[in-house]
Amino acid sequence: MWAKIKNCHWVCGLRRLLPENLVNYFYHLPKAVLAVLYYGYPARNLKVIGVTGTDGKTTTSTLIYQILKNAGLKTALISTVSAKIGSKDLAIGLHVTSPNPWELQRLLKLIKDKGFKYVVLESTSHGLKQFRLLGCNFKIGVLTNVTHEHLDYHKTYSAYLKAKAKLFQNTQFSILNKDDSSFNKMEKLARGKIITYGLKTGDYNLKNFTFKTNLPGNYNLSNCLAALSAAKTLEIKEQIIRQAISEFKGVVGRMEQIKNKFGFKVFVDFAHTPNGLKNALLALKQMRPRKLIAVFGAAGLRDKTKRPIMGKIAGQLADQVILTAEDPRTEDVQQIMDQIASGCQKKNRVIKEPDRQKAIDLAISLVKKGDIVGIFGKGHERSMCFGTTEYPWSDQKAAAKALKKKK
Repeated sequence: MWAKIKNCHWVCGLRRLLPENLVNYFYHLPKAVLAVLYYGYPARNLKVIGVTGTDGKTTTSTLIYQILKNAGLKTALISTVSAKIGSKDLAIGLHVTSPNPWELQRLLKLIKDKGFKYVVLESTSHGLKQFRLLGCNFKIGVLTNVTHEHLDYHKTYSAYLKAKAKLFQNTQFSILNKDDSSFNKMEKLARGKIITYGLKTGDYNLKNFTFKTNLPGNYNLSNCLAALSAAKTLEIKEQIIRQAISEFKGVVGRMEQIKNKFGFKVFVDFAHTPNGLKNALLALKQMRPRKLIAVFGAAGLRDKTKRPIMGKIAGQLADQVILTAEDPRTEDVQQIMDQIASGCQKKNRVIKEPDRQKAIDLAISLVKKGDIVGIFGKGHERSMCFGTTEYPWSDQKAAAKALKKKK
């Protein structure tokens, strides 16, 4: 498997040399059309709910899936983390966003053939712009937020937002976040009936729809509101919605606590954007730790402009920042860490350790009772890319290994 992953990089490199629109219309679009035709356009027999946004897509998608299941609706889920089809839970641990058209249409046909009626589909900007989601026949589109990310590919925030907006141009219902800075622009681009949510305003908010959740942070309250808005659109009873939200334990690699016996807390989270890191750190600070330690890096060959922004956020919110590797690919890890650190105004809070296992070991060695360690950027992923090769990796296993060494 690893050899196949390695060998595909030259194809990706060739496509990068060609104009983006040329690649999209003469490579991605024909491939998507063929996939839809080959598998017989399975989505025409399904009610598909698409969830897009910079952060919160996986949590929101999984929560919608859980609510629909609790309501007795035969529902499947295709997310960054896994594909849940009945008793099957097909884990996705590599750097996968929206599946390629052939894999996606194959899954949709399998879902249709097994008699499912609903599909919750996590929908990325890359997947939307590259026609990977062609033929998905979305009934409902849900937006979590649009913040700084993927500008290496989309070049501008405006282009990034328009890519996200493709989800909402053929849906019956467009569910938008009224608290997000993208709301006014997205409202103009969206089609179908527009439904809004927000912490204080919107069609659904914390005043007119109360619920209890185990998920930490205001950003997760927003994710819950997005999910319940979709459920209400499908006329699911409020009692079922509230119960599903209250029972929801979260998603692997999303504020996932690694248990220990030492009296401090360790969390693994996928936060890899400025907004995601800020929300995660604020959520951990709400737990009032004696000291907060953040371990993270930034992906190589991806949006470089976000690196100093993330450094600034971490320097402001964490007591100790440990920078490390996070899929450096062909970039120099030291240079990536330097770029992140350049945004941190309090240089004495920053430690650079390029070996991610050693960085996690260091964080665990420094932590004491009442402290919190947040390990960010990898979340559910089960590999890390160095050069052009993916190597097995798990933040959860690395944290468990570090805890074993703790005296």
